[in-house]
Amino acid sequence: METFLRCFLPKLLTKTAFEVYAHQSKHQMLDRLPARLRGYSKFLPDKTRVVVLMDRDRENCYELKARLEKIGRKASLITKSRAQSDRFQIVNRIVVEELESWFFGDWPAVCAAYPKLSPNVPAKSAYRDPERINGAAWEAFERVMKRAGYFKGGLRKIEAAQNIAPHMSIGLNKCRSFHVFCEALASFETDK
Repeated sequence: METFLRCFLPKLLTKTAFEVYAHQSKHQMLDRLPARLRGYSKFLPDKTRVVVLMDRDRENCYELKARLEKIGRKASLITKSRAQSDRFQIVNRIVVEELESWFFGDWPAVCAAYPKLSPNVPAKSAYRDPERINGAAWEAFERVMKRAGYFKGGLRKIEAAQNIAPHMSIGLNKCRSFHVFCEALASFETDK
């Protein structure tokens, strides 16, 4: 995700500076997030926003989002979901299911990065709704890539993110969670 964001965000945030802080796992992020947000709450400048982006990973999306919202409130930060106006400090977003779902959602971008892939993959019933791919999206993505002759030794996620992110389109992705994420960040560009 870190690699994807570093490659993709400059397309979305043309007037806004950003930094990406990654964690080794979702559990590590959830463990460290309360302390990090408490620290931010002491010095966060007015126009600075914190975005927490996390894979759903088969968890209940609403429960996970509620947990993130609670962490933000306990840190005395105003979440976008609770803000009465544009005066919020933190945005919590969930990737449904995993980053690879977003790749399935913009299959032309994947094909641009890996031209041996069939452009018809999203027409198959298993991939029509990228956020409802049976099993882990990354495993399905790995299978499709291997069948086309890529990543025979296993999916190299960082390499895939570097290659696909520059081709991704903000408006074409079929994943609702991708659009919700992009809309939240696009609002930062008009908030200047």
